[in-house]
Amino acid sequence: MLKHTMKKKSSGLIIAAPASGSGKTIITLGLIRALKNNGYVVAPAKVGPDYIDPSYLAAAADMPCLNLDLWAMRLETIAGHCFSLSKAAPLIICEGVMGLFDGTCNGKNSTADLSATTGWPVILVVDVKGQAASAAAVIRGFASHRDDFNLCGVIFNRVGGTKHRQSISNAMKETLPSIPILGFVPKTVSMQLADRHLGLIHASETGQMLEFLSAASELIANSIDLGTLANLAQETRIEMREKKSALAPLGQHIAVARDAAFAFLYDALLQDWRNQNAELSFFSPLANERPSSHADAIYLPGGYPELYAEQLASNRDFHAGLQSAASKAFVYGECGGFMVLGKSIIDRCGKSHHMCGLLPLESSFADPKLHLGYREVKSCSDTPLGSVGKRFRGHEFHYSTAITLDPDIGKLFACTDSAQKTLESSGLISNNVAGSFIHLVDEA
Repeated sequence: MLKHTMKKKSSGLIIAAPASGSGKTIITLGLIRALKNNGYVVAPAKVGPDYIDPSYLAAAADMPCLNLDLWAMRLETIAGHCFSLSKAAPLIICEGVMGLFDGTCNGKNSTADLSATTGWPVILVVDVKGQAASAAAVIRGFASHRDDFNLCGVIFNRVGGTKHRQSISNAMKETLPSIPILGFVPKTVSMQLADRHLGLIHASETGQMLEFLSAASELIANSIDLGTLANLAQETRIEMREKKSALAPLGQHIAVARDAAFAFLYDALLQDWRNQNAELSFFSPLANERPSSHADAIYLPGGYPELYAEQLASNRDFHAGLQSAASKAFVYGECGGFMVLGKSIIDRCGKSHHMCGLLPLESSFADPKLHLGYREVKSCSDTPLGSVGKRFRGHEFHYSTAITLDPDIGKLFACTDSAQKTLESSGLISNNVAGSFIHLVDEA
């Protein structure tokens, strides 16, 4: 076990890359697990809107992963999350999103911006497959592109043999001697994570997670100087404070759907509701369970209902329980949950599967089209979320086409994108039932 000298106050590091596909997720997972195996207590975080990577990061650290999103979250929300992370562990490891400088359409709200905001230095993961000394030029460009963040080290990924490693090392020593090389991770075909149309397979669906994390941590422990890396962490720059509420609870007792079909849940949201004295219970639509009869609100989060459409269509107890609840409780669905509240889901083969029928909506994957981006929305109706005019920020990511079967149905949100371009209204509301494709993150 390593002898380490972490700073007494909580400190953080960001693992970033020049581009998506560089291997930063696997390296971050292996790094967190290897540090944990060597006596460190690590709190995981993830830049940007993401449900799937945090599920892996949480598994690696054995504690919840918090998202940090400079566009979708108020700065006080970011500060609150940093406070929660600092209470959980003395070392925070945060995985970046896309390339280091990739953000919204104007280039803002990137991983580099989060580094500048928090003061956490960046370790750059560089995929050197197909290049050697040229990698030093890539790193020089990233190190000099901006002066408001600290690029404190580099990890080279998919490294070949000794000559490949030596060529990279020589180029770095000649041109960038001030940036430490923290490790060379060799090429390996075994370290792959399965994916599907929304990204990686959710961690809850991965049957050999412990075996994968063990292999990843061994690879990283043998490739990276863990002690040197951990001691590069810096204390959080922003003033941390206990988190204020981001979203009002939907009720005093919220029944939350949670299983493989409804897995897109932010742990921070659930904890936020608990902090506001809401009672939470959970039920599995896939197991044909009904929500608690004591609940005054039902929450159906996003996920993959299209993959389980046939099973969900046949689960009549679940349907009946939701329909009964709608007469007395507020029922709210996001993305996949919204689709299940509708009349039907048409799968990629064109087969229609009957859903709960609480909203006049038909969702189709027969001709999949990507709907992706940040969204700012304004409430068009009074709901437990807020009164008319209440603004929220969130994100949208799905491939389904929605058909509203009743043109007179109430619309839930007026909607713009991150560039303030007006989009079509999003979501539907009918009596106590509401939903949209937007995953709400914070008040605007």
